[in-house]
Amino acid sequence: MSDESSLLLDGLPVAFADGQTIMEAAMAAGIFIPHLCHHPDFKPQGSCKLCTVKANGRYVSACTLPARDGMEVENNSPDLNDKRRTMLQMLFVEGNHFCPSCEKSGNCMLQALAYELEMLSPHFPEFYPDRPVDASHPEVLLDFNRCILCELCVRASRDVDGKNIFALSGRGITKHLIVNAESGRLADTDFSLADQAAHVCPVGVILEKRRGFAVPIGSRRYDVEPIGMQVERPATSGTRDEQA
Repeated sequence: MSDESSLLLDGLPVAFADGQTIMEAAMAAGIFIPHLCHHPDFKPQGSCKLCTVKANGRYVSACTLPARDGMEVENNSPDLNDKRRTMLQMLFVEGNHFCPSCEKSGNCMLQALAYELEMLSPHFPEFYPDRPVDASHPEVLLDFNRCILCELCVRASRDVDGKNIFALSGRGITKHLIVNAESGRLADTDFSLADQAAHVCPVGVILEKRRGFAVPIGSRRYDVEPIGMQVERPATSGTRDEQA
């Protein structure tokens, strides 16, 4: 494949390098494709399906499918955005998400995408799952109520930190995030705020203690600029310094 390979993304020519996925090519060109589980530092796995696009007429995950020369990709269309809204609605009702009282409001990718895609209501009946909070760790609180099963913390802890602190357990509707300790408590692991896993959650599961609501409304990441205009930044809620 030559260095001049390109695809058509919503009718616009987008050049890409050999080995890049559709998502990587789009991000390099400054074009936003909605996503939750993608992170440029980790191998893609297509968990959330928010990045579904049409490539040569087929529905595919933009984060996993390699770009091909001459490929025609549809991204920003009423059909795809309607499907994305439905997926967001399902994510909202499957957890316990109450944005007005959440300290991640304004820094949460799930919330930001709901605004971006004009999700006006959850539509489906709420599940109200029973997910106890883990406050055992001296530095970090785990609020499992907000987990969207993106596995970013799992991948970061395993592939970057080398600790395997987190995992997913169960199947189907029972699948949930767990802590890899005999007790199931974060305090009984070697988890640290210095870990990459402490800073990759796109929602509000992993929270640093004693910093709640430190950033005022109007100054938070997605208050300042909509998520669709932050293509060049990593697809996470950011580090402590970015949030401060």
